[in-house]
Amino acid sequence: MAEPTAGLLRHASLRDQVLELVRHALVSGEIKPGDIYSASALAARLQVSSSPVREAMLTLVNQGLMEPVRNRGFRVIPMSDQDLDEVYEMRVLLELPGTLKAAARITDADLERLRALAKDIEAAAEDGDVVRFLDADRQFHLDLLGCGGNKRLVDSVATLRDQTRLYGLENLAERGVLIDSAREHREILAAIADGDTAGLEELLRTHLRHIRSDWARS
Repeated sequence: MAEPTAGLLRHASLRDQVLELVRHALVSGEIKPGDIYSASALAARLQVSSSPVREAMLTLVNQGLMEPVRNRGFRVIPMSDQDLDEVYEMRVLLELPGTLKAAARITDADLERLRALAKDIEAAAEDGDVVRFLDADRQFHLDLLGCGGNKRLVDSVATLRDQTRLYGLENLAERGVLIDSAREHREILAAIADGDTAGLEELLRTHLRHIRSDWARS
């Protein structure tokens, strides 16, 4: 097989950067469910070519976050109550046993890295920075899951988490739920360090219930 060229590597990197920017726009509400966005318009706004933008949007289509609109662009798929119920159920089924397995394999170095992330989450919560909070929260839970050694599980949960983040975020900071949720990460790590499996399971269930309570609007 031929070696990848530097140009291809730069293109892939640009696509990933665009994908991250679009994700941030979804989380912040700058890109809204139901509205249609053209790849060319977003490319002009980001001052890049249309190709990596289109590829980034197609990645989100494959993940169930957007849908193509013929001859017009891409639309963010709104999350219904049924969608949110399904995502919550899937995350409990996957994330709970996956995190318990990871906790049994975690190292001291892993715990130190995760404690640093937990501090970042709390700092973002205190600042009311929703995007930074969600970025750090996502990294914390996926890193913790990764300690279990199942990359496919981590990828599946990552997609489910991204779908959840499209729902009910606009007033999250104003409703005062960030700080309480942030503190739960320290409690999760304390339970892991103490080997308290029962306590850890209850903390994880409480944390996941935010999907269908604090994190969702009727």
